[in-house]
Amino acid sequence: MSSETVLTNARLVLEDRIVEGSLVVRAGVIAEVADSRSTVGVDMDGDYILPGLVELHTDHLESHYSPRPGVRWNAISAIQSHDAQIASSGITTVFDCLRLGSDTDEGYQIGEIRAVADALAQARVENRLRADHLIHLRCEVSTANVLDHFADFETDTQVRLASLMDHAPGQRQFQTMEQYTLYFKTKRGLSDEDFARYVTRRQEASARYADAHRKALASACAQRGITVASHDDATLDHVEEAVSHGVRLAEFPTSLEAAKASHKAGMSVLMGAPNVVRGGSHSGNIAATDLARAGVLDVLSSDYIPFSLIHAPFVLADEIDELDLASAIRLVTATPAKTVGLDDRGSLVAGKRADLVRVRRESGVPVVRSVWRQGERVA
Repeated sequence: MSSETVLTNARLVLEDRIVEGSLVVRAGVIAEVADSRSTVGVDMDGDYILPGLVELHTDHLESHYSPRPGVRWNAISAIQSHDAQIASSGITTVFDCLRLGSDTDEGYQIGEIRAVADALAQARVENRLRADHLIHLRCEVSTANVLDHFADFETDTQVRLASLMDHAPGQRQFQTMEQYTLYFKTKRGLSDEDFARYVTRRQEASARYADAHRKALASACAQRGITVASHDDATLDHVEEAVSHGVRLAEFPTSLEAAKASHKAGMSVLMGAPNVVRGGSHSGNIAATDLARAGVLDVLSSDYIPFSLIHAPFVLADEIDELDLASAIRLVTATPAKTVGLDDRGSLVAGKRADLVRVRRESGVPVVRSVWRQGERVA
């Protein structure tokens, strides 16, 4: 955009309503939002103008960096590939998940994820990125080395969010062994004996490390002002534990009971946008639409499919009578931004960043036509 740009004949998606009007951008910031057409400016042809989407949890960068077991891709190349897909999906702020803590036969070595974070910082300095990238540390608290991995990030200002996870079988995401068996036995081709040893090892590690590591990480994040997320809470005890650790974001609760309690406690409840698009959880847990109907869904995350973040709000608005499109769009813009303290973005409000998405949607899957970050066209 030039020093001043006017977008007119647009459907502007505000936090509480949609208006037909125009929007003025000056020097990368929204200068004016009007519910009337301007006589000058770029005609948006009746398309939606949304705030740039804010993505809090995506594993997508790791899938580019490690596209096959044992394969590591050039980090800068992986970041640019990931970034291009993120931006073209309308995401202008993304928290890239980096996994900390590894079992003896999986995960990353000490220093490896630190090198990816360094490459991300380098890409930012070299102006390679379309979206604004921050870091979300996914901390597997039931591993012996998670605190060692976390220490690699003790001075990294890119880190703004950390989730406390425990994927040991028999609880949280894997309350039954059916899905865990599919994930870790069938897909890996383990024998019954090898799988039994694997399950025992993970359960023993969880019992030994999880509580102490969860407390240590929550304390370190509080000292540094890093937003803390819980992960796969299933019970009221899990929610009470999250409250005690100052958690602000409840990621992927696996039961309606836990979601309601988290929401009531003031946490933002996050669910996967793919869950919405697919019509249910791939792990067999609660459906995101059920939480939306109960009024306890606050944030959506693209998780593993970037484009799902722009697609899912339209699905929710279509399927749930009580949820209009403006409210559905808040799940991917204003609320995630507020949850992590990014008060300069997420809404079409004068004074906020001109992170904008132009979307056309006649029916079905929406089309992202243009994306701007701080007034600069990036897709």
